[in-house]
Amino acid sequence: MELRPLAYFVAVCEELSFSRAATRCFISQSAISHQIARLERDLGVPLFERSTRSVVPTDATTRLLPLAKQMPSLESAIRAAVRASGPRIRLAANMSFATRSLSAIAGAREAHPGAEIEFVIKPFRQRIQAVADGDCDLALIRGSVDQPGLTVEKLWVEDLVIATSTAHPLAGRDDVTLTALGAYPLLLPPETDQVLLHNVVRSAFADLPTGPAFGPPIPPDHTATMELINRPDAWTILYADSQTEGIATLRLTGRHPLRVPVSAVLRSDIRSSPILTTLLAALHSA
Repeated sequence: MELRPLAYFVAVCEELSFSRAATRCFISQSAISHQIARLERDLGVPLFERSTRSVVPTDATTRLLPLAKQMPSLESAIRAAVRASGPRIRLAANMSFATRSLSAIAGAREAHPGAEIEFVIKPFRQRIQAVADGDCDLALIRGSVDQPGLTVEKLWVEDLVIATSTAHPLAGRDDVTLTALGAYPLLLPPETDQVLLHNVVRSAFADLPTGPAFGPPIPPDHTATMELINRPDAWTILYADSQTEGIATLRLTGRHPLRVPVSAVLRSDIRSSPILTTLLAALHSA
């Protein structure tokens, strides 16, 4: 039995949706459905009762889930145990960090020609766990994390972007204020999915007499930019590298620029190495 279908199984259990689980795992819905069906064949039992409206776990799923949740940590521990002792660094991130990371990796490899530096794509929680388990040497995240055994090193500060449909009443302005934006619905994912963005918004509006007018939360299987197309009266906040055609970006004026820190997460007991030191320095200056 392969480990990957078990990770998809856990995602479906937690999301109770094949589409949301597929988005979380960065694969298509048909692919995750195929993997779950394969797992059911391997085990010889159905794991979910499927309908057009819901995904219901079976009794077998209830028994399997606690064991399956242990597999990502076990996989990380296995990889860490057999890793070569040569000059090798594993950097966990997501694709939004790709351009800056690959530039830093290229610089570190130039300084250390014999080094092997891997860029590993993982969702947020798996990034943190991979560092904690020793499978990865560092992870890039927005915001911070407070977990025993881990240390956080701030790398840079990233500006956020105010985005609207090009049909929005404010789209033609050179700049806007939070007060002006407060008259229109703000579309964000649920706070449980995007704590950082909600904290940034809460802080920005703290000194104003009224807060933002939140619209309906963006579903996990939808994108913010598509929601703006469907709601031309709304606005949202994007990371700078999330811009797309058909969307207007606005410059925010006032005392509260919308920014988030980008940090490297490392184990507190990690041994310093010339390659890691060079890579961190390159990430600071990339």
